[in-house]
Amino acid sequence: MDIIDTLEIQRVLSLYGHVVDEREWDRMAELFTADLVFDAVDFGSEVTHGIPALRHMWETNDKHPLAHHATNMVITEEADGTVRVISKGIGVGRKGLVGSVVYRDIVRKEAQGWRIAHRVATRRRAE
Repeated sequence: MDIIDTLEIQRVLSLYGHVVDEREWDRMAELFTADLVFDAVDFGSEVTHGIPALRHMWETNDKHPLAHHATNMVITEEADGTVRVISKGIGVGRKGLVGSVVYRDIVRKEAQGWRIAHRVATRRRAE
C-alpha cells in the first residue's frame, strides 16, 4: 500500500465525523461500501447491514454525539490484502459529556475510492 492509499484512508476516517456531525446522510456513500456491516452493539445499538439501514438508525437516534473527532489511526495490510484500521475517537455529547471510542475497521478500495466495509465501535470505559 502506498502513501496515497494511506492518505485516502485517513481522509475517509476523518470525513466520517464531518458527515455524521452535520447529519449529511446523503453523503454516506462517500464513507461506506454498499455492503457495510456496522457494529455499535457496545453503544446499545444493533449490528446494521448496508447504508440504508445505518441511515435509518442514525436518523431516528437522538443519542448521537454532537461532535466526533477521529485520532490515532493505524493502518495495516494483511498478507491476503485485507486492510484494517484501528483508530480512536472522541465524542462530545449534547450535555457536554465527553466519551472515547475505539473503531476497528476493514476498509476496501472501490472504483470511487477507499470506503469502510466493516466497523466495530467499542466504548472506552474505566475497568
